[in-house]
Amino acid sequence: MSPVAFIGLGHMGGPMAANLVKAGYSVRGFDLATASLELARENGVSTAASVAEAVSGAGIVITMLPAGAHVLSVWQELVAIVPSGTLLIDCSTIDMASARKAHALAEAHGCPALDAPVSGGTGGASAGTLTFMVGGDADVFAGAKAVFEAMGRKIIHCGGASAGQAAKICNNMILGISMIAVGEAFVLGERLGLTHQALFDVASVSSGQCWSLTTYCPVPGPVPTSPANHEYEPGFAAALMLKDLKLSQAAAADAGAMTPLGARAAALYQRFADDGFGDKDFSAIITMLRNKTDTE
Repeated sequence: MSPVAFIGLGHMGGPMAANLVKAGYSVRGFDLATASLELARENGVSTAASVAEAVSGAGIVITMLPAGAHVLSVWQELVAIVPSGTLLIDCSTIDMASARKAHALAEAHGCPALDAPVSGGTGGASAGTLTFMVGGDADVFAGAKAVFEAMGRKIIHCGGASAGQAAKICNNMILGISMIAVGEAFVLGERLGLTHQALFDVASVSSGQCWSLTTYCPVPGPVPTSPANHEYEPGFAAALMLKDLKLSQAAAADAGAMTPLGARAAALYQRFADDGFGDKDFSAIITMLRNKTDTE
């Protein structure tokens, strides 16, 4: 197995790197946060004092960073120090333009590259059950599949460079919209005298069925593992949903696509974050729908 360097050991990257160690990979990681480095060491990851130290001798470099600007900054550093042929994988969720620029940087240096954003949240990262949406050359994808399988359950090749980001942006736009729809339905059901369980029992086996309902139900009770049962402690924070919805709207504007529900969902999550709830799970937006008579 090629040694792996992992840059970005936060809430997602840390567990992902730990799962690579469990699968038998030699992993050296770097993060700016001391606490993240300490936790990574506890999970068997060798830690480095810099990006350059982390990638020394690595055949694969994985980045998991907050935004496109961070990815491009790190990848510009990477291409100046890693040998050509080093596989570069970005698992961050970033804008399409930055993803394309990252691929171009790698190509110019002779490095194969994949964009591979994930779905599954912190729970999936810890459990090794993430879904990877991968963009890049099919042969490069095939050669890297074992690495993804050490961290995830579903590995999907979506097409060429930046196709993984496109899939992630579209998927999370659906998720943001559907969670608002489920929240609205439960609020209406409350006003009409329905119990949460009754509405769940009907909608979960009828045409209203969706992931936001059956796996992540935004009210306590029907789905025991839902964040609603734990004061909306985040598996996927509202601030991150807002980030992804903004990415979807930027992509829609560039592509000339009409996404009125995506735009409305972004506006509602912006309001929720502005009210001080960006650190709550994104399903907690039901509390805003319940407590406000006007969401204009």
